Amino acid sequence: MTLKMPSARGWSPGQLPVAAPGLKVNAFATGLDHPRWLHVLPNGDVLVAESSGEPRKVMRHLFDHAMTATMKRARAAGVSANRITLLRDTDGDGVAETCEPFLAGLSQPFGMALVEDKFYVGNTDGIVVFPYAEGTTRIAGPGRKLVDFKPGGHWTRSLLASADRTKLYAGVGSLSNIADDGMAVEEGRAAVYELDLASGTSRIFASGLRNPVGLAWEPSTNVLWTVVNERDGLGDETPPDYLTSVQDGGFYGWPYSYWGQTVDDRVPQDAAAVARAITPDYALGGHTASLGLCWVPAGTLPGFPDGMAIGQHGSWNRSTLSGYKLVFVPFEKGRPSGPARDILSGFLAPDESVSYGRPVGVALGPDRSLLMADDVGNVVWRVTGA
Repeated sequence: MTLKMPSARGWSPGQLPVAAPGLKVNAFATGLDHPRWLHVLPNGDVLVAESSGEPRKVMRHLFDHAMTATMKRARAAGVSANRITLLRDTDGDGVAETCEPFLAGLSQPFGMALVEDKFYVGNTDGIVVFPYAEGTTRIAGPGRKLVDFKPGGHWTRSLLASADRTKLYAGVGSLSNIADDGMAVEEGRAAVYELDLASGTSRIFASGLRNPVGLAWEPSTNVLWTVVNERDGLGDETPPDYLTSVQDGGFYGWPYSYWGQTVDDRVPQDAAAVARAITPDYALGGHTASLGLCWVPAGTLPGFPDGMAIGQHGSWNRSTLSGYKLVFVPFEKGRPSGPARDILSGFLAPDESVSYGRPVGVALGPDRSLLMADDVGNVVWRVTGA
């Protein structure tokens, strides 16, 4: 496996990502601490989860030491801020004047959801709920844990409420690349969960998804979609990360196979599992680290139809870099309908030795803009028509 990852530099004063023709970009908020995920409240306040992965604690091979050093140089792991910050644009100029702590003392927070008067947070070790009143600028009371998840490995826990507000969906990644320590320690992982809010019961909705991160609804069909980070060690392009609809009870191959029924012969096999593995809907390229996902209605960005915006965090394990972009996948009749287009690029130096930023979470802004978290630049970017 090739290790190649740019050193993190951040943005110089006045420097911006490159917006696609017809679009423009500005910094909505700066000076954050590893902003990863976004949630927009009904009153227009923007919440940003500030968190990061932890350095590896167990070093088994020389490769582990090399990867840890690479991740440190790229600011991909470190001390997590463990908080959610509130951003508010009080004068409507597209820049947040208010930037203040909303909720602290969390455990690698990531996904967020608001259902009526309850605010849900996807901590790495489970889902926690807090009381919420509209207009609240800070939650100080204790939360209540609803669901336990195993921490470690792929640590992000995305959240999405159902359209009828009766359920929550959560993405939980695997502990390892290809069940390196056996399937027993992977139990309950590499899956999308469904939590019934009335009863508090949860179940695995879909499995075999190595690291499902962003979750979004396609509104014409009310079908759940996710972006998945696939396995490492099979080359630059194999297998691709992907965007897929999520079927209730569906199995998507991990760890036994990829892209449907292509067997990974590094893994002890389960023929019955491979036989029912679902082929994903849309390839996003090898190791793009596609994380953020947001439905973008036609008319939000000039010249862009209905589709999904995807924050691609970027590769670390291929000979040429991939990702490091905010891209758009058009949809027609509830399905992807064409090649991906760039929304934002320019996150890398021309020689790819340094990164100015890395795209992560994506959300629709309250003013029909598109917001994107950048955890190397420590910025939330705002994209609108030029």
